[in-house]
Amino acid sequence: MSIPAVVIGAPASGSGKTTIATGLIGALRAAGHRVAPFKVGPDFIDPGYHALAAGRPGRNLDPVLVPEELIGPLYRHGSRDADIAVIEGVMGLFDGRIDQDPVTPARGSTAHVAELLGAPVVLVVDARGQAHSIAAVLQGFSTFHPGVHIGGVILNRVGSNRHEEVLRQACEVVGVPVLGAIPRHDELAVPSRHLGLVTAVEHGEQARAAVAAMTELIARHVDLRAVLALGGSRVSAPAWAPEDVVGEPRADRPVVAMAAGKAFSFGYAEHPELLRAAGADVVEFDPLTDGLPERTAALVLPGGFPEQHLADLSANSTLRTEIHELSRHAPVQAECGGLAYLMDDLDGHPMCGVLAGSARFTPRLTLGYREAVAMSDSSLHTAGQRVVGHEFHRTTSEFAETPEPAWAFLRHDGQPVREGAVRAGVHASYLHTHPAAQPHSVARFVAHAALTKLPG
Repeated sequence: MSIPAVVIGAPASGSGKTTIATGLIGALRAAGHRVAPFKVGPDFIDPGYHALAAGRPGRNLDPVLVPEELIGPLYRHGSRDADIAVIEGVMGLFDGRIDQDPVTPARGSTAHVAELLGAPVVLVVDARGQAHSIAAVLQGFSTFHPGVHIGGVILNRVGSNRHEEVLRQACEVVGVPVLGAIPRHDELAVPSRHLGLVTAVEHGEQARAAVAAMTELIARHVDLRAVLALGGSRVSAPAWAPEDVVGEPRADRPVVAMAAGKAFSFGYAEHPELLRAAGADVVEFDPLTDGLPERTAALVLPGGFPEQHLADLSANSTLRTEIHELSRHAPVQAECGGLAYLMDDLDGHPMCGVLAGSARFTPRLTLGYREAVAMSDSSLHTAGQRVVGHEFHRTTSEFAETPEPAWAFLRHDGQPVREGAVRAGVHASYLHTHPAAQPHSVARFVAHAALTKLPG
């Protein structure tokens, strides 16, 4: 039996999904439940807040980045030992990837994931400026696609007791149960920046305080028993297991250093699990303060916000030198912010100098899924390998020397792009990929790490 779940969706972005999903995770945990948190889509920020609320890793379910047949197994893997899962949606309920041949629900949408899991949706509706019209909203969302079940509604930003009474009457007309009514709560706003919320690891104690406030708010205004009674899922596939998909693990246990902390927090929970299953010893370190771990044989630099920590990253000159030297003889994987960190400089601050050229912050957001082809053999991929990745950045990198590109793909405007850099064991790119979709690439990376010649 798969663990029951509720999917937190909304008619549109900005309805309050993150506050309500995070608070619900925390409130259910405070009530004694083991809660598995998930986020629909490629988002790296919301899962950090989910993890604080749940006391276990926040995970992603994205049927664009991974084949849709993996969603059920990844869900079962991430919800193991839990008794309820809370899945926060993305954008509006039926909003997803925009394809030339549109489908309903759209690929990668909250509705798509809810249908794949057979899980009910709790619709979060921003009630500001609404009264009886909310009935039409609920009626439309309830009947738009027969494979998606709206199990209840949480009324958000309710103005008064009378407002709540009118809204509840309207919901009763269309037969959608009201699971909670949340008053306006401007005090719970979480700071935002150019790519969304400030990450939980950056926000520190304030993030924990915000999660505690969300938890208290939901515990006070949502019927947790009704939410638990609503939960369900219909996943018959066995749980995904990293050891089943990477082949025989290395016996020599090469050390893979993985950057973490405030500057590099964008990663999927399955990545270190796959590295370990392939035979690596994964050791996290913080590039703001640390050096490379002892006997490092490979390096992973995930995405994040290095542009917010330029002075500290640049000041750690010992680490920058170590990474420069390591890149000469060991595999290095760098995604997005990790690519910028490998350049000679980022906004004029000296970085690692592994790739000749400069990175800079720009006002332009580059965003979207990409179907990419590997341009050459590397420590991760073989030439011609196809992947689906996601771009999400405001920095750009200008190379002083034309490198061998990592990927080729078309952007949505039809513009052909050759992107990233492959040099020796270095694979650097702005493209985020989900390692569960390419476990053989993780195994290949660890195999290259095992060939690294260590001093002494």
